[in-house]
Amino acid sequence: PRDKAGGYGIQALGGMLVEYVHGDFLNVVGFPLNHFCKKLAELYCPPSKHNVQHRKYDSVPSVDTFENLSDGEGESSNFTAHKAASQLDSSGMHSSGAVHTSENSSAVRTAFTVPLENQNGVSQSAAKLPSKILELMDGFRASKALFVASKLKIFDHLKDKGPMKAVDIANNVGTSVCGTERLLDACASLGLLEKTPQGYSNTDSANTYLASDGKYSLHGYIIHSNDHLWPLFTNLEFAVKEGSRQNHRAFGKKADDLFKDYYHSQEVKQRFMAAMHSIAHLTARDVATAFDLSQFQSACDLGGCTGALAHELVQVYPNLKVTVFDLPEVIANTSCFKPSGQHTALVTFVSGDFFKDSLPEADLYILSRVLHDWPDEKIHVLLSKISAVCRPG
Repeated sequence: PRDKAGGYGIQALGGMLVEYVHGDFLNVVGFPLNHFCKKLAELYCPPSKHNVQHRKYDSVPSVDTFENLSDGEGESSNFTAHKAASQLDSSGMHSSGAVHTSENSSAVRTAFTVPLENQNGVSQSAAKLPSKILELMDGFRASKALFVASKLKIFDHLKDKGPMKAVDIANNVGTSVCGTERLLDACASLGLLEKTPQGYSNTDSANTYLASDGKYSLHGYIIHSNDHLWPLFTNLEFAVKEGSRQNHRAFGKKADDLFKDYYHSQEVKQRFMAAMHSIAHLTARDVATAFDLSQFQSACDLGGCTGALAHELVQVYPNLKVTVFDLPEVIANTSCFKPSGQHTALVTFVSGDFFKDSLPEADLYILSRVLHDWPDEKIHVLLSKISAVCRPG
């Protein structure tokens, strides 16, 4: 029968892995065989109502052993259920659901029950997939796909252009065609790109948030996440065991030396400030309106960097004046981030070190994305200092 032919054909051609997912079967490239074959049958041989048959089992036989389906030797073929990020699997295509092994596998029997049959003859699993856990397991793949695509500026190359073929994109960014195509497929599956027979193109979200010149571009923060945060979180196990920062393992430098690099190297400093600006610019409106701040006449944004939050605050609260207080090396490079408009006159920049210098007077002190950078003892010093200068009420 047509609804089984695809499954048998796949097994015959190299004993390829077949997975059980939500009452359908997927081959290693994530193709829904049953669904595809049934649709063909409906198109070419539409059954009458009285000819509809109900099958207790609508499946291809399970496979007892799995061959290595990767492109290279040494890669694991033990596929697990995952979503869009699995585009970068050894198959290079999307697959989802749990590995379906033989009936003798006790591991699978504990996770799934025998498929049940509903009134339409479609198999359904009595046990639900632990989708949240599976997303956490494979979430890093999606993140890295986004990071690499941003690092290569793929979204910039596709902005304001018609669909482009993978080979053309690869030539533009200087990468392999096969690797680029897999990355593009992953981005398309994640909803970052659109894929048509004509090629790949940006989604509206990619133009707005992922292109480096987008209105609310997160490009800077994505690059910061890839270059700085990713290496640190790779060493999370050591951080938990040792209870210490892992800058020395990730970058070969102490944390204090790393912060010096941020401000002593013009290139690194601009990159870091662009990262802080991109996330602050996007979230500023939500932060500014999270509480009613209309009672305050003045505010001081400690470590306010480019002033993205400060400029949003004075737009939301026209009677508010905001002082951005940050290191001299930061204040000297804020002009390129300054927006246009009369409201900018309500924002002033003052240089200083909030651990060492006196804080500007204000009715309200703001710490946004600051405290997590410092150890508890320094946080205590800073908060005590702010408490001492805060006005009653």
